[in-house]
Amino acid sequence: MLKVGLTGGIGAGKSEVSRLLVECGAVLIDADRIAREVVAPGTPGLAAVVDAFGEDVLTPDGSLDRPRLGSIVFADPEKLAVLNRIVHPLVGARSRALESAAPEDAVVVHDVPLLTENGLTALYDLVIVVDAATETQLDRLVRLRGMTEEDARARMAAQATREQRRKIADVVIDNDVPLPELERRVKDVWAELTRRARQSTQEGRPDEARLE
Repeated sequence: MLKVGLTGGIGAGKSEVSRLLVECGAVLIDADRIAREVVAPGTPGLAAVVDAFGEDVLTPDGSLDRPRLGSIVFADPEKLAVLNRIVHPLVGARSRALESAAPEDAVVVHDVPLLTENGLTALYDLVIVVDAATETQLDRLVRLRGMTEEDARARMAAQATREQRRKIADVVIDNDVPLPELERRVKDVWAELTRRARQSTQEGRPDEARLE
């Protein structure tokens, strides 16, 4: 098995790369999706969040009011830390369970938006960073997601810089390109990932050599 960490700044196109890797045959473990699942109605995670922040963070139907919770925790680092202490262990446990269920020779891609910020590189055999110019990110956020330019810039500023992400990368996928070119680049990376996965299975340990 080869464990791959996939990350990238908001608007860089990480979701598109993860989709293409799945098409190639990767097993995808999406941290954002799992984070939503572990606080779904009826879960211990949601009960813990309500215990910590009160029932005001629930919608009328009993699900988590994510915008309301976000407005509370992102304005207060201590409250954000409380939320992280609830959610992160649950996400980690679910991610490990999904990873354990993958085939022995699988390429398991962990889609982790804040991999750089949280210093998680040691968890993976290889880290892929999806990169795009700041202007490209801004254009995608405003044109495709409907954000205001001010909001988009604030979201980008709250994340690691391009330089910080590239520094921890074993592989950088440049996504300042049309989709057909991105597809070609992802297929090239996939060929190397599958080679490493086979070698890891044969040797019983990950191949630690860096991709050029």
